[in-house]
Amino acid sequence: MQRLTQPLVRQDGVLRPATWDEALARAANGFRRNRDTLGGASIGVFSCSKSTNEMNFIAQKLARTALNTNNIDSCNRT
Repeated sequence: MQRLTQPLVRQDGVLRPATWDEALARAANGFRRNRDTLGGASIGVFSCSKSTNEMNFIAQKLARTALNTNNIDSCNRT
């Protein structure tokens, strides 16, 4: 199995290499488009129970402020 060594973006149905800036901009635009079109309830954030409390705090802060969603979960209950 081979590992990816650079980001790939889909253009005209085909994956092509991209810079990190382009790939992150496309991802951010996708989140923004979904949030603006379908509302924050269309987005959910899931974090890992092995993350630190600080990392989980940052994940929920991103979800609530930037993505405008309260759909946040982690597997800390187990």
